[in-house]
Amino acid sequence: MAGELLSIAARVAAQALAGEQVEAYVARARDTDVKVFDGDVESLSSAETEGVGVRVVKDNRQGFAYAGSLDDEAVADALAEARDNADFGTDDEFLGLPDPDGVTPADLDLFRADLANVAADDKVALALEVERATRAADGRIRGVETAEYGDAAIEAAVASSTGVRARVRRTVCSVYAYALAGEGAETQTGYGYSVGRHPDELDVDKAATMAAERATQMLGAKQPSSRKITVVLDPLVTAQFLGVLSSAMSGEAVLKGRSMFADRVGETVASTIFTLTDDPTNPEAFGAAPYDAEGLATRRNALIHGGILHGFLHNTYTGRRSGTATTGSAVRAGFKSTPGVGARALSLVPGEKTQEELLAGVG
Repeated sequence: MAGELLSIAARVAAQALAGEQVEAYVARARDTDVKVFDGDVESLSSAETEGVGVRVVKDNRQGFAYAGSLDDEAVADALAEARDNADFGTDDEFLGLPDPDGVTPADLDLFRADLANVAADDKVALALEVERATRAADGRIRGVETAEYGDAAIEAAVASSTGVRARVRRTVCSVYAYALAGEGAETQTGYGYSVGRHPDELDVDKAATMAAERATQMLGAKQPSSRKITVVLDPLVTAQFLGVLSSAMSGEAVLKGRSMFADRVGETVASTIFTLTDDPTNPEAFGAAPYDAEGLATRRNALIHGGILHGFLHNTYTGRRSGTATTGSAVRAGFKSTPGVGARALSLVPGEKTQEELLAGVG
């Protein structure tokens, strides 16, 4: 339970000595992965991991250590090692743990307790079904290279000697298919997927249709001559562009001189119809979360509005170095890492035209 994890984190934070700050990030994850091929189970794996990451800040120096266990001795060793590591840290006046900032976390329904009761056979059946449905979606589908089902139940808690207390529980599930289509001697591939919080929320037919359509739509395609033209991007291609763009919206990238948008806040950097936000408080977003990796409430951040750059994403450290505040955008790869900065739920505000109208407009 996340309450148990928060108790562990709070006990670590309570051991802060005079002149130091202590933070504990405690996490537990249970996941399952099923891969099938040609109607047979290729692999089925499940795993459970848990651990604690401890940060200690004293005299403008930070130490970090982690343990892949939550027993008392392992947790105590991680705290002691983090203290030792702080002695060798680089002096940096901007280091320090966040104080509670008073932002109210969003009330998000992200956890499905019943996932723990779903039988392995039912998970295998979903992987087999997405493979079968992909094969049946179009007569030009020659095979399914990969069909998968995956899920994870993730619990995490953060507590610090500065008063931060936060806990998060979420479940994620997905089905995925990678199809091979052919016509004559030509072959093309395409993938499709469906995601949710519980297997009952997955749409196998949607994933299969997407994989088949993406594989077959390129059959017979020809490469045009080089010229300046208007294009309509596939939503998944657009998402890939946003993934590249997201790194430039990080305050960490700005500080390291790796953002094309550095020193351009308030300037026009895109079309007036372009509005980009990161909103982890949106319950429909797969990356939704009520708290960030430092235990502060997430919030909707407008990055580019009407083509004008409004700002960047920050955690506590990058915000301080940049002379501003955190945007609740701290992220971690898990208990083995310190907080970085990242987007959780980037989205473009949609325009008024349908995809069909856009395609018709470019001939």
